[in-house]
Amino acid sequence: MGDAAIGMDCSIIPTRYPELYQVSTTDFFFPLVEDPYLQGKIACANVLSDMYALGVEHIDNMLMLLGACKEMSETERDVVLVQMMKGFNELASEAGTRVTGGQTVINAWPLIGGVAMSVAKESDFIRPESAVAGDIVVLTKPLGTQVAVNVNEWILYKSPRWTDVISKILSEEEALRAYDVAMRSMARLNKTGARLMHKYHAHGATDVTGFGYLGHANNLAFHQHAKVDLVLDVLPVIKGMQAVDAELRGMFSLLKGFSAETSGGLLVCLPGIEAAEAFCKEIEAIDGVPAWIVGRVVEGENKARIADTATVIEV
Repeated sequence: MGDAAIGMDCSIIPTRYPELYQVSTTDFFFPLVEDPYLQGKIACANVLSDMYALGVEHIDNMLMLLGACKEMSETERDVVLVQMMKGFNELASEAGTRVTGGQTVINAWPLIGGVAMSVAKESDFIRPESAVAGDIVVLTKPLGTQVAVNVNEWILYKSPRWTDVISKILSEEEALRAYDVAMRSMARLNKTGARLMHKYHAHGATDVTGFGYLGHANNLAFHQHAKVDLVLDVLPVIKGMQAVDAELRGMFSLLKGFSAETSGGLLVCLPGIEAAEAFCKEIEAIDGVPAWIVGRVVEGENKARIADTATVIEV
């Protein structure tokens, strides 16, 4: 990427002021959890993750995109929209930024998302293109969110997929625990990871979202200057979700690395095992949740793959 570049996760554009860039991103999606307040937080976290994947820790401002569902009553909209906005605004505040505007429309379905922007110097961000053979890959959030939210929906609506299939291998308590882990993970900022990318001299990163673990790893590998591959040796998966996917004959492609994630973790290439171990240790100390060494960078053809001997860690 040159000076005027579209980043893998964000737009990176030089401004008219020397040495300053405008870094921005946008995203929106439809609700995937039952709690509109948490949905607002998840949406905000998801938007900001694209910035954090570049190591941009300071966000100058955000805009909010909101869709009011025309099928809802006015009373329902008053509750749902207010709670989604509250969650979005509160997480923006936790991130050290604020929502300064946006747009609301009447839509067939409720939706929420936004825009994040920052004016930055080159040293404020890490372009996702400098991985070299010998780097170690870490992941900052577990996989399996799509599976967990779908199982919860099947329970709520008494779907045959739950009553006739999944309930035989997973208790309702276990399913609700997985859903809770997924919600808390999706609503958590990747801000600590962004800051530590600078401290431990990361060579590039991406966030794991809609294209899944391997999908985003492939995209990261493709953008490297060096001829390297990303080999993923570990899949940290929310407990019970591997069994659900297996029972459904791989419906979500979880272990193949293509299960969609929402507001997933940062996949970061770090210069060696010491940096990777220190990065993971500090994430856990600050955020109170683990990060994992999940792979390595080797000479190759700018592709990613899940190793045949890859192991699953249940979280």
